[in-house]
Amino acid sequence: MKLFRPVVPALLLTVALPAVANNGSGDPRYTIQNPPAYAMIGDLLIARPLLLAATVIGAGAFVVSLPFTALGGGVGDAGKALVVDPAKATFVRCLGCVGEGFEQQE
Repeated sequence: MKLFRPVVPALLLTVALPAVANNGSGDPRYTIQNPPAYAMIGDLLIARPLLLAATVIGAGAFVVSLPFTALGGGVGDAGKALVVDPAKATFVRCLGCVGEGFEQQE
């Protein structure tokens, strides 16, 4: 019985080691960016309005080109390039960040 007293805490600590061994980054697909204030202001005043305009113009171009892309079978690619990518850059990205804060690995 005296043998089990030091063994049980050692086993419990061993089971908890993977949780302690995490380097603090959490999800490996999540990249943390800390942009400076001037990057945030430039993004807010210049980049976001231009990206919003690109999203609206891309959506219009997608609707106009839809019959032709449907015949060619590239509706998904055209929608991603003209609407989804500019919309992600406009609405998903953090203010002042270069890339998206959460990147999906495929």
